[in-house]
Amino acid sequence: MRTYIYNVFMLMLCIVAIPYADLNAQETTREITLSQARELALEHNKDIAKAKLTLEQTRNDAKAYKTNYYPRVSLMAADLYSTNKGDFTLAGGHLPIYTLNPATGTYVPNISVADDGSYTLNQYADFPSQKIDYKLGNIFLGSLSLTQPLYMGGKITTAYRMATRGAEMASENIRLTESQVILNTDEAYMQAIRARQLADVARSYKQLLDELLKNVESAVRHGMKTRNDQMKVQVKLNEAELAIQRADNATRLSTMNLCHVIGLPLNTPLQLDANQFDGSQGSTINSQLTSVEARPEVAILQAKTDIAAQQIKLTRSDYMPQLAMFAGVTYINGVKVAGNKLINNGSAAVGATLKVPILTFGERTYKTRSAKARYQIAQTEQEDLTEQMQLELAQAANNFDEAQTEVNITQRSLEQSEENMRLARQQYDAGMEPLSQLLDAQAMWQQASADLVNAKCQLQVAQTKLLKAQGNLK
Repeated sequence: MRTYIYNVFMLMLCIVAIPYADLNAQETTREITLSQARELALEHNKDIAKAKLTLEQTRNDAKAYKTNYYPRVSLMAADLYSTNKGDFTLAGGHLPIYTLNPATGTYVPNISVADDGSYTLNQYADFPSQKIDYKLGNIFLGSLSLTQPLYMGGKITTAYRMATRGAEMASENIRLTESQVILNTDEAYMQAIRARQLADVARSYKQLLDELLKNVESAVRHGMKTRNDQMKVQVKLNEAELAIQRADNATRLSTMNLCHVIGLPLNTPLQLDANQFDGSQGSTINSQLTSVEARPEVAILQAKTDIAAQQIKLTRSDYMPQLAMFAGVTYINGVKVAGNKLINNGSAAVGATLKVPILTFGERTYKTRSAKARYQIAQTEQEDLTEQMQLELAQAANNFDEAQTEVNITQRSLEQSEENMRLARQQYDAGMEPLSQLLDAQAMWQQASADLVNAKCQLQVAQTKLLKAQGNLK
């Protein structure tokens, strides 16, 4: 019975585990070239997404400022209900009666005027006092108005130009962000390739030691070598195993970092293309180019300076005459007096407004000077940062040339170390050199191989940095 239950349990466990096994089997290695890594990084980078949203924002701001050229039409409606009511009395009195004067053909009041200027009504009619009721009730007010700026001292044009330059800055900021993302991607990609190739070098070095250890052990058994030689090789072999473990750890971490940069899950297995980095990839790069005009930073700085210059005009526009035209129609309905509706009609109006600042106690002068100072600060910053970019370009060009030279030198060093190791092996096998000479030759070969790997990876990064400093990084 227990055996039966155990078999059923194991069968269920296997059934449950099958989907997970299939999932693991489907997790295949993904091949990624450098250009593909760049595309993935540009697609998934959050900074680029924010830069594009900023561009969209600034473009909409510019469109919003442009609408200030056009007339503004607005509709207003208000409805008020009030229980307020009351009454008032018109006082009564005597009303004079007018008679026709045949001499003048006009009607004159029938009165007698005394010498002191007082008068007496000869004929009059009585006007009784009147009590009149009123009630507010429901009052409706509606209006349709149009306002057209005619002259605002240049404020509308200046604000629109500033917003347009702001959109251009946002566009250049996308280029700047993309170039930085490409540089970060290249560094992460080359770091991963460097770690993998160094791991390959460490394994190749271990294979040399494994082969040497077998030969030394065989010689020790035949009494041709001492155990001291065997222990020396074993120590070097232990060091090689530790170096392999460290290289594997570096490979794993660098791959995870690359996955993070290009927006993939951290544990995604990647297959990188290292064949394209043979040390000749920078042969078409012009390292003598000294102009930085193509860099997005230059365009951004120029736009900032232009905006500061426009700010001076915008400040002055606040103190210029402002002329606008308006037109509108209004309709009012409400208020009852003596039971009859008092207001139920519409009206139209056309007019213009003119505002001319006269006395500001120096405010215009001070604000204009402040705007000019900001413009001068922007100019100074532009000149300073342009010089820094030129220095950065010169340094990037030097680093690129040095990286190319280092690749050539390390390539020759590797060839020489291979020949030296071959000769040392022949001399050791012939008993003409001690084991230490061969171990040193193998260690020199390992170092030369690692130096060549580092030099080739550094050349690719130096090339990317040079293109970025030139503004030619696509």
